[in-house]
Amino acid sequence: MIRELEITALGAQGDGIGEIDGAPVYVPFTLPGERVAAEISGNRGALSDVIRPSPARVTPSCSHFGQCGGCALQHMGAADYQAFKIDNLVRAMAHRGFADLPLEPLVASPPGTRRRMALRALRVGRRVILGFSARMSHRVIDVAQCPVARPELLQVLPALRAFLGPVLPLRRAADCLLTLTETGIDLQLRGLPEPDLALRERVTEFAASADLARVSFDDEVVLERRTPVMTFAGVPVALPPGAFLQATAEGEHALQQAVTDHLKGASRILDLFAGLGTFTFPLAAAGAQVMGVEGDAALVVALRQAADRRGLVKVAGMVRDLFRNPLRVEELDSHDAVAIDPPRAGAEAQAEMLARSRVPRVAMVSCNPATFARDARILVDGGYTLASLRPVDQFLWSPHLELVSLFVRG
Repeated sequence: MIRELEITALGAQGDGIGEIDGAPVYVPFTLPGERVAAEISGNRGALSDVIRPSPARVTPSCSHFGQCGGCALQHMGAADYQAFKIDNLVRAMAHRGFADLPLEPLVASPPGTRRRMALRALRVGRRVILGFSARMSHRVIDVAQCPVARPELLQVLPALRAFLGPVLPLRRAADCLLTLTETGIDLQLRGLPEPDLALRERVTEFAASADLARVSFDDEVVLERRTPVMTFAGVPVALPPGAFLQATAEGEHALQQAVTDHLKGASRILDLFAGLGTFTFPLAAAGAQVMGVEGDAALVVALRQAADRRGLVKVAGMVRDLFRNPLRVEELDSHDAVAIDPPRAGAEAQAEMLARSRVPRVAMVSCNPATFARDARILVDGGYTLASLRPVDQFLWSPHLELVSLFVRG
């Protein structure tokens, strides 16, 4: 049933919120102040027409917008879009009792800078559909453009489609993770058949034609023409297949700069959820002795090998599941600063240990304002003061937001 309604607010995921018969209705791709017509089903609406547009509405830059689930807010002007992200952060913090936040200006990555693309491939007849899932659906939208991604990644897509055509079984889906490294594109494929000799020959031809650095099936390296490498504070680190990397170089630099500034002068630092050493190596370059702690053994091996190649005796690595086995108070207290960059789930167990410790400074990075607010509450209740909070937007036109903060004890 198509109904008209007024949009009065934006939800946390960027959907417009209106009301029908006293109940809230969520309508994607709408803005506050708009009157729209929408096909209503339960508490969801599919936009049919914008009867009265908001002054904040702009023309989306991508022809796939509205179908592709990758972006939610391309129809929103830059100033209103950034205000929405800040408002989401403020609301998440207020929910945990925080007011008068020490907010610094938002750092935004520009279009065309995302260096990772997680795509879904599906073979339908002789055609391979390659793209992102539709919003709230498993349907794959075939993409020809993406204003968010680095152009080098987009240039590979035609060759990837051609490679997958005879390889991907009918009505079978595969996941394709493309990462742009300093030595070329690292491609990880999941869901393909076990590679036999013929398939390996196809991979060789495909990788050469697209000038890929490496191709992996699941976690097995099928072909490596060049080792995928990223450099942190002058230290080159070889990436294991599927290794996590910050979404943009611009965002990574902003986070690194903030963390090193916050922990300047510390001599013994723990870098928790260290990954490849994104913060480990810049902190060591500033003069500290740094222990990188990470649950993924392959990442710790990469970090250690990079440090060993450069003779960095001040850098060490430890494999430890910080969710199940967080560092204890006595382990924390032998250090004068902690950097921590957990995944979206946050680091509740480790935050509780930090709250009981005597560590003077904690620099926390987060990609989820809700779990950050929870963990920040634990630290503040344990005696820390939230001294700085900077939003970093690496996920353009999405509701997601990165944060970097400083907590000071006393």
